[in-house]
Amino acid sequence: MLGLLFISKKKKISLEETVLLIQQGDRDLLDNIIAAYKPFIAKTVSSVCRRYIYETDDEFSIGLIAFNEAIEKYSVERGSSLLSFSEVIIRRRVIDYIRKQTKNQHISIDITNPLQEEESAGSVIVNELSLDDYYKKNDEQLRKEEILQFQTLLKSYDLSFSDLVENSPKHADARKSAIMTAKLLVEDDELKKIFMEKKRLPIKQLEPMVDVSRKTIERNRKYIMAIALILSSDYVYMKDYIKGVLEI
Repeated sequence: MLGLLFISKKKKISLEETVLLIQQGDRDLLDNIIAAYKPFIAKTVSSVCRRYIYETDDEFSIGLIAFNEAIEKYSVERGSSLLSFSEVIIRRRVIDYIRKQTKNQHISIDITNPLQEEESAGSVIVNELSLDDYYKKNDEQLRKEEILQFQTLLKSYDLSFSDLVENSPKHADARKSAIMTAKLLVEDDELKKIFMEKKRLPIKQLEPMVDVSRKTIERNRKYIMAIALILSSDYVYMKDYIKGVLEI
């Protein structure tokens, strides 16, 4: 799959450009995209379920819905391709579905047969342990993929993952203040546009909006930028980091 679609015999546009047209209301293109990328959706769902997925499977339907969601939410500002972004969304939605299905499952036990009850209870424990291990492995994989995507995004802003760690303010209050500054930045459409387009921190415009000095903003510039990129994206695990800092 080349990630390129033909809109006419003469003009060829990228998948990401096609998504922009879909977001502007071209429903025919949406149907074409979904039909063309069904193999990609099935492959992604299969990698989560670890079995071959048919289009009649419920998990495949979840994958289709997730792919459509990714198309609706995608933005070039995320710093990744549509397929990378949609793969993350599909994986998360399918895992959520599996978890819900597992919680809703009920095992029928013949109470007149104590042996069956004991065996069934043991099976439940084994299954739960297996699922816990499965979820942990999938979470670890998703976390690794998210970090790799985030590193690529940081690079486009002349930042590195180590900047988030090395430039993190030492005191908890200072970290919270820097995060709140980043939050103000992404919530202001004009400032966010400057940040995304020029890939720099609009310090002059931010200064009157916060309770810290310009010098403090400049000192924490890299950290604030990294946090702003997390807040502007669909990084679940990175956002957990921010929640953890704010709860300290």
